[in-house]
Amino acid sequence: MEELQEVKNQIKEFVKVCNHEKSLELLEKLATGKMLRSKLILKIAGVNEESIKLCAVVEMIHAASLLHDDVIDDADTRRGQPSVNALYDNKTSIMFGDILYSRAFTELSQMDKRVAYTISNAVTLLSIGEMIDVDLTNNFNTSYDLYLDMIYKKTASLIESSAKAAAIIAGLDVDKYALYGKNLGLAFQMIDDILDITQDSATLGKPAMHDFVEGKVTIPYLLLHERIEDKTRLESLYKKELSEQDSAWIKEQMQITNALNDSILQAKAIGNEAINAVIDEENSQTLVMIMKAMIEREF
Repeated sequence: MEELQEVKNQIKEFVKVCNHEKSLELLEKLATGKMLRSKLILKIAGVNEESIKLCAVVEMIHAASLLHDDVIDDADTRRGQPSVNALYDNKTSIMFGDILYSRAFTELSQMDKRVAYTISNAVTLLSIGEMIDVDLTNNFNTSYDLYLDMIYKKTASLIESSAKAAAIIAGLDVDKYALYGKNLGLAFQMIDDILDITQDSATLGKPAMHDFVEGKVTIPYLLLHERIEDKTRLESLYKKELSEQDSAWIKEQMQITNALNDSILQAKAIGNEAINAVIDEENSQTLVMIMKAMIEREF
């Protein structure tokens, strides 16, 4: 999409203001993802100077959070490419994340007050979500509510605020688009958690079934733990390197208990609620397609 290149160009212009060559060098090292948040903003607000700048700000915030996240998780890859902390070091990754955050907030301060508040509040939630995520890895979490609260704050809040800010710019129904964005974010994270189990390492760009090894009890594991008879064996594998036999046993138990299938159904239900929120809006067709492409994929 030509407009996504405009967003990338705008990010580069924002970083150039720093007059710091290393920041531009690091920017080139960042692995570009699907730019879901930008696509959402542009579909709601249209392509114009204001929306492109908003996209750039949101993408910089998202990139900064991932730079910090890779340090927290001790990750050496991001989207199948070496992460910045692996290419350089943890200090560089954290400091570059801080530069992106500060530049994003500087540009955000020049925007509509309601837009600035919406996005900045989401960054607070995102940061709290990161902390909750870390805390939840200390022990085997069995609470679905804690998991849902964490993925809302860590992942969905910025997508929700992106949709809400775009609706503010376009003069549309803010509540409808905020609900769409929130549920898009929740479904996105749930599906990402499911794919960690169903996809292989080559497809994922990271080790398969790595969430459980990292201490993340995602929705399939929550449902499995709730239903499985041999809870002790499942808990004994928590935060351990899984052998092929262990991985096969977990997958088998998820099939037997329907934990995996029901996780997919929950993600789809959340996605369909998002579709229903905007179905009567003029630009709903594209938004429906975005959500359907996510929830109707092969798992």
